[in-house]
Amino acid sequence: MSLPTDPLSLLARSLDQAGAVVAGVRDDQAHLPTPCRSWDVTALVEHLVHDLRQFTGRARGDDPDWQAPRESVDGEWVDAFRAGESALLEAWRAAGDLDGTFTTPRGEVTKRFAVSQQTAEFACHAWDLAVATGQSTHLDEEVGLASLTWASTALQPEFRGPESEGKAFGPAVELPEDAPLYDRLAGFFGHHR
Repeated sequence: MSLPTDPLSLLARSLDQAGAVVAGVRDDQAHLPTPCRSWDVTALVEHLVHDLRQFTGRARGDDPDWQAPRESVDGEWVDAFRAGESALLEAWRAAGDLDGTFTTPRGEVTKRFAVSQQTAEFACHAWDLAVATGQSTHLDEEVGLASLTWASTALQPEFRGPESEGKAFGPAVELPEDAPLYDRLAGFFGHHR
């Protein structure tokens, strides 16, 4: 499978599928556990909406406070997600050349790298939320493959470890090569069913 060359197209598709999964969450599922270590469905949705805000700031050239606590989402979750999705895509479209760079907590990276990271973030969490709420995990294959390709080179061992030490990712979960693509993506991020 060849990958699309436009990273913003992949990000838009990743966001669209994550938004569709958010839209599929029922009210009675808010406190179900998710594959994201200590997060229930509510915490995961709040994380997604928070990330949209943070990533939009980054795309606009701001220096977001990555330690800022996430806020609860007022109103319909899907409305908050879709509004954040639109703002993020608009910010990236206005950001200009994606080969330009900015400084992040991990050092100097290209804007293209940040877009790819965000694509992977929303792809993985779409799977997490789908698993938690019993929705289909047959998600966009091109987005999944691009996300796994990005993660396999970018997600370094120093980012993995216990949540109590502030590590965002647990150890990779080993899965067979013929496991479903999104299961392998989530496994690489340290998530499993």
